[in-house]
Amino acid sequence: MNSDFDKVFDRRNTNSLKWDKYKGRDVLPLWVADMDFQAPPPVLKALHRRVDHGIFGYCLPGDELVGVVVARLQAKYRWQVEPSWIVWLPGLVPALNVACRAFGNDWDEVLTFAPVYPPFLSAPELSRKKLKPIPLRREKGLFTFDIERFESEISSRSKLLLLCNPHNPVGRRYSRREIETVAQVAVKHNIIICSDEIHCDLVLDGTEHVPVATLGKEISANTITLMSASKTFNLPGLNCAFAIIPNERLRRTFIKNRREVIPSTNALGYVASLAAYRDCEDWRTELIDYLRGNRDIVQEFINEEIPRLSMDNVQATYLAWIDARELGVPDPALFFERAGVGLSDGRHFQAEGFVRLNFGCPRATLSEALDRMKRAVADQGPCMK
Repeated sequence: MNSDFDKVFDRRNTNSLKWDKYKGRDVLPLWVADMDFQAPPPVLKALHRRVDHGIFGYCLPGDELVGVVVARLQAKYRWQVEPSWIVWLPGLVPALNVACRAFGNDWDEVLTFAPVYPPFLSAPELSRKKLKPIPLRREKGLFTFDIERFESEISSRSKLLLLCNPHNPVGRRYSRREIETVAQVAVKHNIIICSDEIHCDLVLDGTEHVPVATLGKEISANTITLMSASKTFNLPGLNCAFAIIPNERLRRTFIKNRREVIPSTNALGYVASLAAYRDCEDWRTELIDYLRGNRDIVQEFINEEIPRLSMDNVQATYLAWIDARELGVPDPALFFERAGVGLSDGRHFQAEGFVRLNFGCPRATLSEALDRMKRAVADQGPCMK
């Protein structure tokens, strides 16, 4: 498809959440997880055709989109999904909240592994549930699950596990064995798994994503899988996602609660998702190559060029999780913002002293941001601890 990911688009004055956060300031925004790339050309063409029709009533996904999703899951993961298992949603965050609302009684426990994407931390309390975060542990230079701690924290009130795989923000593409171990503990204790797999098509290390629900019938019957084209094809503003729920009882409960609290899916989101999944695999392959190059640039620069910063290898996503604790500053995100780089604050992920950098942007933007970070650390002088 020969996409030009190096092209810099001016997103100012487009009501962009990412860019308007720093409106009127010389700050390069590398925080929220949307990319600074245009959507694939087939998606843009499909959207133009739909807009030309001119009527935007309530909409259904359509048989073709459902069929494309089913075929894609079979081809990529050898996962045979029935069309009736798919529940369409206006995004992954609403789905997390629906899951918390649907399963368990008031102030039952929702477990998750932290640090993690902030809505995992806020959704339980919004649904009158108790959040119980389990810290990830470090092993061989990577974050992984602390299975012993996980199982020891489970109580009779533990009803739901919010799982993130690939993991935002730490960039892990968990192995089959890692995921299987977590899933077996959940099944053993009758805990429903809600697995956010929105970054499944953004694996950078050449290996294969493993959907939790493909690990056996018992695990599948205990799992709600959340997916979307939005991150991979840069469509988050079109609000279209889906849950795959093989267990009919869980699916009925989820659908009942979905109807009560969230609106229907965006009509243009359906159109874009169909075009993305059906017509844009070459574009996705080119994107992966470009993101892998960006990942390598960030990793080398952070670990070799900027003292007192470090990061792990990013196996999946376009998000670098940077350890800034050695800087000795009370607020690393604010420190870099003042230097002209907008990063996500690790405190929002339950990891004070870390920042998250989105490298889904043209290489010129990325290089300028890294140079600004390097200059800021150099100007800081000795560690301020």
